[in-house]
Amino acid sequence: MKACKSLTLIAGFVLTFLIAATAANAPTLTFKYTNVKMPGALTTAAGGINNSGVVVGQYQAGKGVTRGFMMANGKFTHIDHPNGSGTICKNINSAGLIVGSYDDAKGTRRGFVYENGKFTDIDGPAGSISSQANGINDKDLIVGSYADAKGAVHGFLFNGKKYKTLDVPGGNSTNATGINNKGYIVVYWLDSGQNAESSLYNGKTYKTINVPGATNSMAEDLNNANDVIYQWLDNNFHPHAALRHAGKYYEFDHPKSMETWGMGINDQNVVVGAYTPINNYGRGFEATY
Repeated sequence: MKACKSLTLIAGFVLTFLIAATAANAPTLTFKYTNVKMPGALTTAAGGINNSGVVVGQYQAGKGVTRGFMMANGKFTHIDHPNGSGTICKNINSAGLIVGSYDDAKGTRRGFVYENGKFTDIDGPAGSISSQANGINDKDLIVGSYADAKGAVHGFLFNGKKYKTLDVPGGNSTNATGINNKGYIVVYWLDSGQNAESSLYNGKTYKTINVPGATNSMAEDLNNANDVIYQWLDNNFHPHAALRHAGKYYEFDHPKSMETWGMGINDQNVVVGAYTPINNYGRGFEATY
């Protein structure tokens, strides 16, 4: 099995791990899909959804430029950081605050929070050389990851004033990806074998919550019931999605996809993500369960 040697900050939704995973047979759950596609875009990926059904994500315009978007009631709004490029909207809370990341003029990845047309950078703790903001709850607590001066990647929790570093004990390269209103946080990290594992952090301890039978699991978001959305790769390096719902794990793929990524979840039994159709460009999706 090939495994990634380090966990790096990502320029898109899907972290490219050189890993292989196998997942055990899982119970079935019915998913009803709706496509999410920015009009005129080459590709679209949905990254997060709030309880009002507002979706945020990224799309590729002409010349491969990555731009952010928000979709509310079927209407799309472009969201682009004014001081950079490669804008990605990763998640949104009930008040409409959006977190994500962009590349600055030097090509360095930086996190941000967006509210009422205004961007505020989320740079990580002092000494960080890059950052990304991945999740936000209704208390405006933000989670993400940053790289320190040595290039090591750590998760963080930011309350608007102070950063708390999140590192899974004994693990490497922690990435915090989602936070709910209870303050529970999902992260994924590298173990001693350089394989990706996922944990649920309750503010004191980290509980491993890997997809059963998977060698590598990447938790991406959670809701207030602690349902968790994942992505994982099979032995052929093809991505798939999984959902941890009411303590059970359900693997799923968009029915018309070659590849599927699970990315966001809300309290209304809706997940979002992206998939690659056969012989076509990538699209986003919503799925109720």
